[in-house]
Amino acid sequence: MHPITFRLPIKILPQPDETTCGPTCLHAVYRYWGDDVPLSAVIDRTHRLEHGGTFAIFLACDALRHGYEATIYTYNLTVFDPSWFKPGVDIAERLARQRELKHDTRLQHVTEGYLEFLRLGGKLRLTDLSRPLIKGLLRRNLPIITGLSSTYLYRAMREHGPDDQPDDLRGLPSGHFVVIAGYDRERHTLLVADPYSRHPYTPSHEYWVSIDRVIGAVLLGIVTHDANLLFIYPPRALPRA
Repeated sequence: MHPITFRLPIKILPQPDETTCGPTCLHAVYRYWGDDVPLSAVIDRTHRLEHGGTFAIFLACDALRHGYEATIYTYNLTVFDPSWFKPGVDIAERLARQRELKHDTRLQHVTEGYLEFLRLGGKLRLTDLSRPLIKGLLRRNLPIITGLSSTYLYRAMREHGPDDQPDDLRGLPSGHFVVIAGYDRERHTLLVADPYSRHPYTPSHEYWVSIDRVIGAVLLGIVTHDANLLFIYPPRALPRA
């Protein structure tokens, strides 16, 4: 019988600025696995986008370059066609071919990251995003880094301009990274470790929120070119299904 409440001992630091949520989440997971690398070092070596921030794929590549295993469950149909996940399809070849036909700058950029991820031995999965999937990963003692829509997660106003000012008319949805670290089976909630200090839930960097809210936020992460679950672990800690 699985416990009603399950939580992993994730300790997350506050993100130093508005654009470092991704490496701050990665740092928390490194610490979970006993890797005491300074947050500043993780930030310095994480690939940053021109407009600030990063993509989950660049977090995964950092983990792979430092000896970890990495798997991404993707829901980003702007990058991946579902038919690529059938047996016998070379996803790297399809990504390279797509890059030749589509010239969107963000797509080109994220494609480079995915090609490196695959060269480094990262694994890609496409499966239904569901409560059993999330709970199953957590029960295998795997904290989950997710790139999602903070606009949906927080029910916040969209943001506009270089300083991300709230603006319900001119604003655009915002992306964010958090770590999913536990679940409450009875209340249907997830424990979120959030590096952002001005979230609407509690004064701390941990809070419980509806699992359905989180699933919706992950899927809507496609708006900001994420929509994924990333988990990393040392090879010696290969979890059993």
